[in-house]
Amino acid sequence: MEELPVPQNIKISNITCDSFKICWDMDSRSKERITHYFIDLNKKENKNANKFKHKDVPTKLVAKAVPLPMTVRGHWFLSPRTEYTVAVQTASKQGDGDYAVSEWSEINEFCTADYSTVHLTQLMEKAEVIAGRMLRFSVFYRNQHKEYFDHAREAQNNKMLPSVKDNSGSHGSPISGKLEGIFFSCNTEFNTGKPPQDSPYGRYRYQLPAEALFSPKTNLYFGDFYCMYTAYHYVILVIAPQGSPGDDFCKQRLPALDIANNRFMTCSEDEDGQLVFHHAQDLILEVIYTDPVDLSLGTVAEISGHQLMSLSTVNAKKDPSCKTCNISVGR
Repeated sequence: MEELPVPQNIKISNITCDSFKICWDMDSRSKERITHYFIDLNKKENKNANKFKHKDVPTKLVAKAVPLPMTVRGHWFLSPRTEYTVAVQTASKQGDGDYAVSEWSEINEFCTADYSTVHLTQLMEKAEVIAGRMLRFSVFYRNQHKEYFDHAREAQNNKMLPSVKDNSGSHGSPISGKLEGIFFSCNTEFNTGKPPQDSPYGRYRYQLPAEALFSPKTNLYFGDFYCMYTAYHYVILVIAPQGSPGDDFCKQRLPALDIANNRFMTCSEDEDGQLVFHHAQDLILEVIYTDPVDLSLGTVAEISGHQLMSLSTVNAKKDPSCKTCNISVGR
C-alpha cells in the first residue's frame, strides 16, 4: 500500500489567544485515503518530546480530514501569549479501528495572542458583578522607597516617569510587558474615607489631588481583573490623557469606560460644577497613569503604618482556578 503523504510547508495564520488556522501542502498521491489529521501541539519548552501514538499523547488533536485551512479553536491546551510547536501527520482509519499514519511533518513554531477586547469585556463584566457600592475619594497616591523619590527629583527633573508594566495579573493581558505608565492607588478605608496607612510598596507616599490625573480631558480603560490565591480581587484601570501615546495604545486594545458612569472609578460634576470622584468598595484598584507626573503637583510624606510586603502584586501570578475572575479562554 502506498505511503500516506507527509504535510509540507505548514502555515499558521489568524492566531488569537485560544485559536489558530493551519494549512499545508500535500502530495496528491494517496490523498483520497486520508480520513484524519493528527496535530501534535506542545508548549515550546517540550519541543524535543518524543512523539508517541496519538492515544497516548494528551496534547494531540485528532481531527477529521476537512478542507484546509483548518481552524483549531478552544483546545484545552491553548493559553494566551504562549509559544507552541506544532507538527502534523495524515492518517487513514482502518477497518479494525486503528490508523495508518504518515511520517510527521517538520516542527513549526508560533505564539498565541493576547486577550482581545472581546475577552477583556468578558473579564470586565465578571468584575462588575463584585464591584460593590461606590465610595468617594479625593486623592491618588503612590508608595515607594525614599530613594525612588530622591532619584525623581535629582535625575528626572522632579518627575516620576512611566515604566513598562510587569507581568502581574492575567497571563493574556495585552498591557503586561507593553504598556508604559505609573501605578497609583485610590482606595480608601471604609471608616475614615482616607487612604490606608499601610502599604506593600514602601514607607514613603506621594499623594496628589484626584483632578490632577483624572478629568474630562482623560480617557479611562479597563485593563485586567485578577486575584492571587486570596479573597482580594484586583482591577487594573488605565487613565490616559486624550491623544497621548498611552491613549493611542489603549484605544486599540482595551475596553473604554465612561468616566462618569462605570462600576469601578468615576469622575463627574456636582451641582456646583466641581469634580467629584468615586471608587468601587469591594475591589482593590490599581490605576496606571500613562504620562510623566511632576512631583510638584502633590506631596511626599512617610506613612505611619506598616510595609505589608506580602500584599505586593509585583509580578504576581493570577490564580487560574478562581471561578470569580477567570474566563473560559486560556489562563
